Amino acid sequence: MALDRVLSQQEIDSVFKRMQKTKAAEDPAKKAVPYDFRRPDRIAKDQLRSIHMLHENFARSLASSLSAYLRAYVMVNLVSVEQISFLEFTQCLPSPSCIVSMAMKPFDSNAILEMNPTIVYPVLEMLLGGNGKTRLKVDREITEIEESLLDGVLRIVLHDLEDAWSPITAINFKIEKHETEPQLLQILSPSEAVVAVGIEIRIGELAGMMNVGIPSIIIKMLRSKFDQQWSVRRSEASEEDRQRALKLLLGGQVKFDSRLEGPTMSVQDMLGLMPGDVLAFDYPLDRPIDLLVNGKHVFQGQIVNTGRKRGFSLDSITGSL
Repeated sequence: MALDRVLSQQEIDSVFKRMQKTKAAEDPAKKAVPYDFRRPDRIAKDQLRSIHMLHENFARSLASSLSAYLRAYVMVNLVSVEQISFLEFTQCLPSPSCIVSMAMKPFDSNAILEMNPTIVYPVLEMLLGGNGKTRLKVDREITEIEESLLDGVLRIVLHDLEDAWSPITAINFKIEKHETEPQLLQILSPSEAVVAVGIEIRIGELAGMMNVGIPSIIIKMLRSKFDQQWSVRRSEASEEDRQRALKLLLGGQVKFDSRLEGPTMSVQDMLGLMPGDVLAFDYPLDRPIDLLVNGKHVFQGQIVNTGRKRGFSLDSITGSL
């Protein structure tokens, strides 16, 4: 069958428009997700939450350690845990500051620990016998003598940091070098990702930040260790664990008390008792007697004779241990 109908220009344009819309919808470039090449070492959010909990424990432990070392009440609070590039991390640090590069043995990488001058100089003042309440703003680099004084505080920080990481893996944090300018840190490439941990240290009315930067590649290597740690915490106790706990409890001792819960009397009446007075307990013979286990009411029963001794016959269980 021959078609002699001629399409109008409007119909031709409509056909081309539909074809263009179909191509646009099927274009794979529209489904592509932009990739940030500056952050190639992204880690999972659940792992970041685990790191957050880990450093919360670190903050609590450090507060106790610094309070004992400085003989002052020290508060340590975890402020933030986020993943940023090493360039962004160094740009957020004040200049000058107290910065140390830490080796992370057995891993072939380094972490960064920075303490703001707003908290470093009050700590130094307390170490030298002052009260640490001076509010003068010190805008200079830390001296070598001050570095040696601060080493004791840094050793405490690294010790507590190792303890906090010990449930995941054994890491030996060791100071390799000191720096005062963030721009001089050349341990990582600017685009390499780090997990930045912000911690606030407060002594009285003075407060300052301590920042820790850990390479993300190290944390990615420990992903299986984090998963194992969570699986151990979430798993229920096995039958073997319950039997072990029961075995430890079997050697314990409990105290049994059987009591006649009768009437009471005032202290004045008790002090007035004389030889020959008779006390009416008013306790029927058929009423059960309470038996207490470690001071808790658990059984009811009767007092019975067992040869030359007294015994207790259990009639019912009224409570639980």
